Amino acid sequence: MSQLVLPCHSNHRGELGAGQLLKWMDTAACLSAERHAGCPCVTASMDDIYFEHTISVGQVVNIKAKVNRAFNSSMEVGIQVSHEELCSGRRWSTCKAFATFVAQGQGDAKVKLKPLSPQTEEEKIEHSIAAERRRMRLAHKDTLKDLLARCPQPETREGSAVVPAAETRVESVELVLPPHANHQGNAFGGQIMAWMENVATIAASRLCRAHPTLSAIEMFHFRGPSHVGDRVLLKAIVNNAFKNSMEVGVCAEAYGQEPAPSRRHINSAFMTFVVLDEQGRPRALPRLQPEPQDGERRYREASARQKIRLDRKYIVSCRQSEVPLSVPWDQSNKVYLSYNNVSALKTLVAKANWVLAREQEKVRMYTLEEDQFLSFRMEITVRITAAQAFSLLSDPRRRHEWDGHYATAELVQQVDEDDAIYHVVSRTPSPENKPQDFVILASRRKPCDKGDPYVVAFRSVTLPTHPPTNTFTRSETLCSGFCIWPETEETSKVAYYNQATPAYLNYVTTNIAGLSSNFYATFVACEKFLLKNKDEDELILRLRDL
Repeated sequence: MSQLVLPCHSNHRGELGAGQLLKWMDTAACLSAERHAGCPCVTASMDDIYFEHTISVGQVVNIKAKVNRAFNSSMEVGIQVSHEELCSGRRWSTCKAFATFVAQGQGDAKVKLKPLSPQTEEEKIEHSIAAERRRMRLAHKDTLKDLLARCPQPETREGSAVVPAAETRVESVELVLPPHANHQGNAFGGQIMAWMENVATIAASRLCRAHPTLSAIEMFHFRGPSHVGDRVLLKAIVNNAFKNSMEVGVCAEAYGQEPAPSRRHINSAFMTFVVLDEQGRPRALPRLQPEPQDGERRYREASARQKIRLDRKYIVSCRQSEVPLSVPWDQSNKVYLSYNNVSALKTLVAKANWVLAREQEKVRMYTLEEDQFLSFRMEITVRITAAQAFSLLSDPRRRHEWDGHYATAELVQQVDEDDAIYHVVSRTPSPENKPQDFVILASRRKPCDKGDPYVVAFRSVTLPTHPPTNTFTRSETLCSGFCIWPETEETSKVAYYNQATPAYLNYVTTNIAGLSSNFYATFVACEKFLLKNKDEDELILRLRDL
C-alpha cells in the first residue's frame, strides 16, 4: 500500500499523525491476512512498535504486509513501513511491526487455516522465527509479573516541577458509525487504535504543556469487538515520567444503547512519548506525582516496562561482530534473550548458500561464508527417534561423553522448563595456555508444527555470579546448537551448527582440513552416544508420559 500524506492526515507540525499511520498499517495487514485465509479476519494484537522517523506532508508512505506463518486459526502478519521523498527519491525506514489476525468463520464455526509454504530465504527465516515470537507474546505477562515482584522503588528526580497524575487524565467517548466499521460491521481495529493514540497524546501534552511525539507503543491486545452503534469510552493517563520520556496508559471500553449498558473492555496499550526541542533532541520532563493505590501500582509497572523496553532494545540492537558478544542475563530480559538465542540459530539454519565442503561416510560437512563469519553445519542420519535425540543432546552436562572438547558443564540456573544457564569448561587451551570457560544459555524447543525441527540453541551470556577468573580464559560462543528433524518413525537427521566468531576465524581458515577431520570424529562419537543411550532414554520418556 502506498499513501500520499496530505494535510488532512497531519498534525499541527505538518507531520503524519501516528493514529492515521496505525489505520493504514492495520488495513494493509488485514488485506494480507484475508488474502491467505479466504475469509474475514479480525485483529487480535499488534506487537511493540518503535517509530524511527516522523513523516511529513507531501511524502509517500509505503507499507508492505505479508503473512509470515499460519497457525490453527490465527496467523502472524509482518508489516514494514518506509517513507520516501518524491522529488529526491530518498527513502527512510519508519517502523516494523508484527500483527496477529484471527480468521472468522460463519457463525461460530472455527476456521482451520492452510499452512504457508515459504519460498525465499527471508520468508523461511520469518516463518521459522514466527513460532518463537508467538511464544514470547504469551510469556510477556509472566515476565512483567516476575520483575514487579523484585522491582525496587523508583528513584526520585530532584530539581524539576511535579505534576499530579490526575491532571493528565483524559476521557473521551466516540460513537461507532458505519464509516468506522469494517466489512463485518465491527469497529475497524485501526480506527480503535487511532482513537487510543489521540487520547494518549492529549494526556501526554497535559504533563509537559507541549506537543509530544510518539516514540513507541507496547502491544495492542484486542479482547473483543465493538459494533456500529456502540459507544467507545477511551481513557488515558500518564503512568510515569522519566527523565526524557513518559509512559501513557490508555484503554478502550465499549457499551451499547440498552437502558443499563454494561461496559466491555476491548483494548489497552502503553504508549511512550518524548518532547523534542528545535534540534530534535528529547527535552527533560516534569516529575509525576502518582495517584494513591492504583496510581502507585501503575507508576511501578511503568518503571518495570521501561526496563524491559531498554533491555529488549539493547539485545535486538547488538551487532554480532561486537565484543563482548555475550549479553548480561537478567530476569527482565530473559524472554528476549531466549528469543534472540533461538531466532539466531533458526536464521542460520534457513540460510540458502550452504556449500558441501566434505562428505565422509554418513557425515556431511557444510560451510557458509558471510561477511566476516564462517559457519559450519554437520549432518548425520541416526537410527533414533527425533524426540530421543533431542532429549539426549539438550543437556550439556552429558556432552563430555561424546565431545572431547568438553571437560565439564555445571547447571548454574534453571530459568524455566525450556531454558537453563550452564558454566562450561573446555579442554581446548587458549593462547594463554589456560583452559577456556563459557557461561552459556541453552534454549530447547519442541516442534510447533509438523515439519518443524527440535531445536537446542546455545549462546554466551554474562552472569554477575560467574565473572571471569584467573584460572580460565573466558571465551564466548556467538550462535551454535542442534536441529533435529524426524525422517522416519525410527530415524532422524541430526544437524549441528556453529557460527565462528572473528577471534576464531583465523584458526579456522588456516586449518580447514584438520577442523573437518576433528568435526567428523566428534560427530561419529555423537552417533555412538545416541545409539548407546537411546534405549535408556526411551524408558525415561515413557515414564514422563505416564
